[in-house]
Order: sequence, then C-alpha cells, then structure tokens
Amino acid sequence: MITDTETSLFESIFVARQPVFHPDETIWGYELLFRSGEENFANVTDDTQATASVIADGLTMALEGMSDKAKILINFPEQMLVEDAGFALPKERCIIEVLEDVNPNEATLSAVRRLKEAGYTIAVDDYFGQPQLKPFIDLADIVKIDILELDSDPGKIAETIKGISVKSLMLLGEKVEDVRTFEALKDMGFSLFQGFFFSKPEIIPGKKLTTNELTKLQLLTELGKENFEPGRLAEILQSDPNLSYRLFRYINSVGFGLRSKVTSLKRGIDMMGMLQAKQWLRTVIMADLNPTPKASELAYMSVHRAKFLESICASADMEKCRPDTLFITGLFSLLDAMLGVEMDDILGTLPLDDSVVKALTGEGPVHDLLSLAHSYEHGHWADTSRRLKELKMDISEADLLYARSRNWAQKMLGYSKSD
Repeated sequence: MITDTETSLFESIFVARQPVFHPDETIWGYELLFRSGEENFANVTDDTQATASVIADGLTMALEGMSDKAKILINFPEQMLVEDAGFALPKERCIIEVLEDVNPNEATLSAVRRLKEAGYTIAVDDYFGQPQLKPFIDLADIVKIDILELDSDPGKIAETIKGISVKSLMLLGEKVEDVRTFEALKDMGFSLFQGFFFSKPEIIPGKKLTTNELTKLQLLTELGKENFEPGRLAEILQSDPNLSYRLFRYINSVGFGLRSKVTSLKRGIDMMGMLQAKQWLRTVIMADLNPTPKASELAYMSVHRAKFLESICASADMEKCRPDTLFITGLFSLLDAMLGVEMDDILGTLPLDDSVVKALTGEGPVHDLLSLAHSYEHGHWADTSRRLKELKMDISEADLLYARSRNWAQKMLGYSKSD
C-alpha cells in the first residue's frame, strides 16, 4: 500500500504513449498524451515556464526505455503554442502537433512559423478536410488524417488528400482500425500509421498456434497457478540454458543488494524470491513469443499492464482480489494481436481460471480493471478518473503505481535508451 505521505511527494503528471508505425510495422515513434489535472490533459493555463515544466517532466518519463531513434509527437493546444512552450523540447526528437481546434489566427500562425523557422517538425492533428485548417497545413510537415471521420472509406480518404499538397507532406493515418484499411492507406501513399489496428489481430485464415507457441503459453499458465511447485521453476530453467543465462545476467545487473555474483540457479531464485522469479520468467517468455517489432511493443504493453493490474489489486479496496489473477490477465490481454490468432482459439487451448477467461472475452469485474489499464494507455482521462473513483482510489496513487509498473516492465525486459 502506498502511503499518503508518499503520494503527496508526487505531482500528478502522467503521460501515455501511443505507437506510430512505418508501413513495415516497425516503430517510427510515439504520440504522447499528457494530463496536468484530474480530468484534463494538455489544458495548461499557467505561464510558459510552468507549461514547459509539465512537458519536460512527462517527456523525461516517456523517454525511459524508448529507442533514441523514435520520434515523439506532442499535442499543442492554442495557449501552449502562443506561449512558445514548444521551444522547451528537443527539435531533433519532438514534433509539434497542432490540435484540430486551434484557431489559425495571427498569434497561432506566427507561433507555428517561429517553431518552423527554428527547425521544428510541425504536424496537424485530426484532419478530414476542414478548410479552416489549411493555413496550418501550408506550414506542416506531417498531416494526420482522421480515418474514422471519413468512415474508413477509401474514396473519401483519396478525395481528402487530393486537397492538400501531398508531395511535400508525410501522411499519417490515425484511428486505423483494421488491417484492410491499413493496406489501403499504404497503397494511397501514407507513410505513417496509428490506431487500434496494431493491437487487434491480423487473422490469417486457418492459422493455428505452433507447438512452440502452445508450449510457451501452457508454461505461462502453469506459472500463474497458486499451487505452482517451487522445484518446477528450477526444472524449467535447467532445461533451457538460454533462460538460465538471462536469469543470471538479470540478477547480476540489478544487483538485489548482493556483494557477490550469483553462481547457481537455486541461489538466484532464493535471492529473487519465488514471486519475482516467476514474474521474471513469465515476462521473458512473453517477450520471446513473437520477435517482430510490432509484437515487441505489444509484449511491453502486456507486461506493463500485468504489473499495473497486479498493483491496483494489491492497493485498492477490493474484495476477493487476487493479484496473480490480475497479472496473468494483463499478460494475456494482447496475445491475439501478438500471435495473429483469435482470442477464443487461444483460450480454448489453456486451462485458465474462469475470471481470467471472462475478462479476456469482455465480461466481469476483472475486465473492468483491464478497461482501466486501456484508458490509461490511450489517454482517456475522464474514463480513467471515473473508474478510479469507483475503486475509491486517489488518482495520484494510481499514477504512481502506473509509473512504477512501467519502470518494472522496462527492467524486466532489459530495455535501455540505446535499444
């Protein structure tokens, strides 16, 4: 349980990140979504220095574990533009994203020109043909086309992009919901993509889990059981020299306060403790399921979710809450997208607890917590606040748990800024 004193030491500054992909589904960068108050985001009304401070704090949090090559899109409402808050950001990494409701008046256009002349990349958000956004588009390097506003209709999308000078612009398709739309946008010349298509499965007709995938999933399930035998963990590790090596490397790199190196599996497990050793192994197995860049991002999200849900369970005032159940729910919640297999087909192969199965198919109280994690990830702050109130949990405490869970996931996966 986090104490009132501890939460009071942390300002409620939170950042969610949404990945943006190249056509080959490698990561181009992330859009960052900030909250500076309980039910608002990026609506900062303080002076320029305070605004820059909020951005800088959130950016520092987000950069941990992110590749040095990843670009960063940051939303800018009108006041932040006019107050030149963008100059607090590194222009090599950060892209100024002009929100669709910013009025293109003399002050805002001058502000965007100042940033452009200083070498910043400018993006225009949520475009679907609004004529009032044209002055910003004339200054932009990236235009984000709102695919849902155009009903994901290829004809409407093609007509919309005809109205802008596409030769000098990068087109970013946002709110891309499915693989069909993703493929159509690639054919139209879009070079960047964002949306739920990345976290929904691309179902290949007739695809089944491979024996290797199924074995790993069964092992993940076994690790989540309350009656898991400690001796079984050493047995699993001993059968896989690669896992054993990575365990030693992890233990020795984080230290665990040890004065000497770990030289045996039993010693390593004893020093970590059974719970953390199980969590480490589950994390590694998840990361190994699918080595593609898209799946690696999903593995990170899954591990982050798992730890966050476990932490919420341990801290919130909830009856009959089992942290391990929440961990395995979060861990399995994106398996369909990672493996390209329907969730029902995955669940049919595993002897999972009923509460986990219900959560992963959209039912029950555990699914409500999964929805809380989803709201955090996608910057749905009003929904986040509502769900936390239902849990009777202070938002600053939840923010701290989310940040700690992110750091834990990064350590478990061995992420570093140079990755």
